[in-house]
Amino acid sequence: MLIEGLYSIIDFNQEDSSVHASVKLNKDHEVFKGHFPGNPILPGVCTIQIIKELTEKAFEKELFLSVVSNVKFMAIINPENNETLQFKLDFSEVENQIKVKNTVSFDETLALKLNASFKQMS
Repeated sequence: MLIEGLYSIIDFNQEDSSVHASVKLNKDHEVFKGHFPGNPILPGVCTIQIIKELTEKAFEKELFLSVVSNVKFMAIINPENNETLQFKLDFSEVENQIKVKNTVSFDETLALKLNASFKQMS
């Protein structure tokens, strides 16, 4: 885990080419003290890192992010109000790349849509 202690996986269900995972944010983590004091928000780059780590867990491989497209941040994730996030990842493997279509939500709110490609570390 790149950002130790930021989150914990509370549920991880993998079926064929998809993963549904629930992640609990640590609202007391240092990252939220700087982003932003008095109004904590999960940084987008941290959300993308969680997606990468969930993909690595699914494929049991160390990966690096090669392409991100169609990124749409649709709602602010405040860990004090929305500490549990739902990640839905759909995978396909094309030409030595793992392609991921992902959504992140909390309650009934869609927070992020993203398409990404990962390559295996050499």
